[in-house]
Parts: sequence; C-alpha cells; structure tokens
Amino acid sequence: MKMDADYSRATDGATERRSDGLTVLGLETSCDETAASVVRLSAAGAEVLSSVIHSQIDDHAAYGGVVPEIAARSHVEMIDGVTRRAMSEAGLDWSALDGVAATAGPGLVGGVMVGLSYGKAAALARGLPLIAVNHLEGHAVSARLGAETTYPFLLLLVSGGHCQLLEVRGIGDMSRLGTTIDDAAGEAFDKIAKAMGLGYPGGPALEKLAASGDGSRFELPRALLGRKDCDFSFSGLKTAASRLAQTCETEQDRADLADAVQKVIARQLAERTERAMKDYAEAHEHRLFVVAGGVAANKTIRRTLEDLAAKHGFAFLAPPMAYCTDNAAMIALAGAERLEKGLTSDIDVAARPRWPLDETRASVDPVHKKTGRKGAKA
Repeated sequence: MKMDADYSRATDGATERRSDGLTVLGLETSCDETAASVVRLSAAGAEVLSSVIHSQIDDHAAYGGVVPEIAARSHVEMIDGVTRRAMSEAGLDWSALDGVAATAGPGLVGGVMVGLSYGKAAALARGLPLIAVNHLEGHAVSARLGAETTYPFLLLLVSGGHCQLLEVRGIGDMSRLGTTIDDAAGEAFDKIAKAMGLGYPGGPALEKLAASGDGSRFELPRALLGRKDCDFSFSGLKTAASRLAQTCETEQDRADLADAVQKVIARQLAERTERAMKDYAEAHEHRLFVVAGGVAANKTIRRTLEDLAAKHGFAFLAPPMAYCTDNAAMIALAGAERLEKGLTSDIDVAARPRWPLDETRASVDPVHKKTGRKGAKA
C-alpha cells in the first residue's frame, strides 16, 4: 500500500519528535468497541500511556451479533467520556499531544463516522494534525505495542471481519499475499457458535467449550484444496458445522463439534501461512512472523502458528492479549508512525466502509471479480 489521496505531506520532511517522543491520541469506533488511547512513540519504542475501551457486548448479546444502528448510537453516547478518561489516565492535557489519530475505515460506517468526526473536532479545536488510520493497519502494527519489532515481517491478520496474509515492509507499505474469498475466520467462529446456542461473542465461548471436546468424531470440509495460492475460505465450513450443530443432542456432542471446528480453522490458517512462509523466506533473510487480530487470542490457533513458525525458522510474535481485539492503542501507534513520516490527513477525509491495505493489488486483482453483462441491468 502506498500513500494515497487520504494523506498528504505535512512538511517537506518527516515530523520531528520532541525530546520525549511523539504523543498521539487514538480513537477507535469501527465496530462495537468505543476506545481511546494515548501512545508515545520514542527512540525506545512505543509506550501506551492509557487505553480505555467501552465494550458493547451486553447491548448486542440479545441479537447474537452486532447491530450497526445500536453500535453507532452507543459510540455517540460514549466517545466523549471515553476520550476524557484516556487523557486523564495518561496524566496529560491537550497541549502535550502532537496529533489525533482516528479510525477512518474499514468497518461499520455509522460507527466509523462517530470516531472520525470526534477526531476532526478535537484536531480543529486544538490546532493539531489529524491522521486518518486504516483499522487494518492498526492491527498490522499492534505487535509493536508489546515488543521492539523491526520491519519487514510476514503478517497473518485474522479477526472477525478480516483474514489476510501480508508482507509488511513499513507503515503504509504492505503487499497482500492472500485473503479470504468469502467469510473471515472470526466470522466463522461467531456464526457457528451462534448455531450451537453459545451466545455472543461466540469465538471465546466456542474455544472454552472445545477444551473438553474430541474433534475426531466429526469430519468437516477442507476448502480450496485444488488451489496453490494463499487465499482462504470459511463459508463451506460455516454451513457444514451449523448443520451438524442441529444434530448435537448432548453437551459432549457440542464440545466435540467445537473442537473439530477450532482444529479445522487452525489447520487452514496454518496451511496457507506455510505457503506464504516458503515464498517469503526466499526473498528475506530476516524471518519474523506476526499474527494479529482478535482470533490471535485463540490459544489453539496461536500454539499451532507458533509451532509452524519454529518449523520454518521464523521468529514468532503476537500482540499482548489486550491489543489483539479492537483497541485504540494500535490506532494511536499507527497514527504516530504516520505522523513521524509527515503523513497527515485533510480535515474533509471521508469515512470508508471498505479500505484495503494493499489498494494496488485490490484494484488489479480483486477478490470478487465482476462477471456477466455490463450496464444498468448487471
């Protein structure tokens, strides 16, 4: 991904750090967490001064998933208080900030607009630069919140809405190696858990149930067996497992199915990642594998990927558990890294429901290709 129309150079060169580093307020409202964080980026690395998250799990539990309108309204109600608390816990006033970073997409656009609009208002009122951040780029750099991490690295970004393999050469410089052609792994976890009556959020509930299960009882489909690329597919698994869930009569049946689902998802992630590792290793001596996103919190998946990395001579890194799921610290860090390079956003930057990290690849090789007739009826 290269710098596009959403960013401009703030100066003729990079933004100079203060003696104690660049301090950025980050805002995240892309789904069902209202989050704010203050992060300081210095020569020593990234320091999280505060990270406040208001979860909407209770608001959406009755519906078995996130309701966009409910999420947007909650963001409106909570964003000011969450931000004030983040500033208070950081022990800073607005004069200590060097910039304001806000998620501008992808995500539920009603929620994205809330955080981005608040960020614009704060930047205007305080005379600070605004940095519109791609939510996925936040996940991509999130491992740097817990450890000193150098570019480049191979990234598996695996969450509720996204599943991608990327070569990350630096902030704003990423290439897509593979992506899901339908559902994301996290969505499969949640939808299958819902079919099994496990409630919301489904992923953690399914993982807990799987601990007492024996997945060998169930045979689940393996996707895209004839393809040699790094793309993923989880829709067939989701459908098959949801149907099997209707046949489960006992708690042990459900535990066995949960274990089978978890192992199949872990296997597909590992198979595609192994292909990417082999290609990546041919071009890079520095072998670092990073897994980020909410599904990275799953212990079985993390253990499977750790073993895979060791097998192929890659160092393994994942964000601290607190920064695997959606949070504003990763947005603040991505904003600080962009600000350091002099990349800021115009105040009229728009919220985007879709925003690929590798826009060039998405343009020339879209996952969903247009077919059939052209014209109004198409």
